[in-house]
Amino acid sequence: MNLVLIADAFPPMKTSGAVQIRDLVTELGEQGHKITVLLPDASLKKIWNTETFSTNVTVLRLKAMPTKDISYFRRFIGEQMLSYFMYRHLKKSPLKDMTWDGLIWYSPTIFFGALVEKLRKDSGSRTYLILRDIFPEWAADMGLIKKGAIFRYFKAIERHQYEQADVIGVQTPSNLVYFEEHHAAQKARVEVLNNWLSEPNPEPCSISIADSLLAGRKIFVYTGNIGVAQGIDILIDLATVLQKDKSIGFMFVGRGSAVAEMKEKSVRLGLSNILFYDEIRPNEIPSLLKECHAGLIALDPRHGNDNIPGKFLAYMQSGLPVLGNVNPGNDLLRLVECFRVGQLVSSNSLQALQQATEVLLKEIENDPEIKTRCKELSKTKFSAFSAAEQVAEALSNESKR
Repeated sequence: MNLVLIADAFPPMKTSGAVQIRDLVTELGEQGHKITVLLPDASLKKIWNTETFSTNVTVLRLKAMPTKDISYFRRFIGEQMLSYFMYRHLKKSPLKDMTWDGLIWYSPTIFFGALVEKLRKDSGSRTYLILRDIFPEWAADMGLIKKGAIFRYFKAIERHQYEQADVIGVQTPSNLVYFEEHHAAQKARVEVLNNWLSEPNPEPCSISIADSLLAGRKIFVYTGNIGVAQGIDILIDLATVLQKDKSIGFMFVGRGSAVAEMKEKSVRLGLSNILFYDEIRPNEIPSLLKECHAGLIALDPRHGNDNIPGKFLAYMQSGLPVLGNVNPGNDLLRLVECFRVGQLVSSNSLQALQQATEVLLKEIENDPEIKTRCKELSKTKFSAFSAAEQVAEALSNESKR
């Protein structure tokens, strides 16, 4: 099939979303489909730029307003205008007359609905929404927005996005319940599309644990976004209560709105068992994880909907069991318990998390199969091959209806 995929993250960006889109389109291309990736790019000096990314994959970057690393207000304006600028500049590019058999888009953001609607009319194509973020619900759960006029506006944009989809792929079974309760009237078929990750091409890591203050310790590592949705505070508190244990170290690698606050808290508490590093290239992460003993996860307990963080997939792929605190009822709790790949708590209790740490340390010491179980879970449930196959099959089946 000739497919188009729309996203707001792609290499050289280093986010988990960029890695996911990279792996999905690469796999779709290797399965014989022709893929065009449409991306907004505020850094372009002209209104479009094309590049060949990999086998059967062409990337078209389209000039748009900034939406990353700016204030919430400027981000809101920039995302509002994404569809307008991308469609306008697409129609001035060499691909202005291109039509596609299937249209895929990745959310977040929720603001691609208008662009999808136009391209769907132009091509008569089937559509698949990869939904990784149920917004604005999570923002309201977190108290970032109130359930007033702004929330209702976002809900209208959310509904419009869903209306453009023939199929919606959500992250977990509990997300299906959300659609049954809140969007029963929408016509799209909703299915679980597990997150995915391709086998990496590891590069040497720019971080050397052996040359750091944590050399010789068992390393608990956190990689990825460090923002308000993650609830990182409890992990800093864990490092605080375990500071006297010189056999354990904590490492945070990433970027986000909460980084400065977490660093300041660490300095204020005089923590000597914790290090922060800036975001590194995705292909460096496997090499880093090989030097670590467990992967850290934190999700703010106020979340009402579940997600499977991209860092969890990276940990499993590298054979790292997980330790963390997640929102109550999260499907991740059952997954980790079922496959015996770590210790998660959902009580937001520091004491419970400390006890889970002690249990996990004993498991790492006494259970040599734990790494094997992690890697097996990665292969059987979270492969890019399976995700690409599922999306392509869904679009093909929709065409026969």
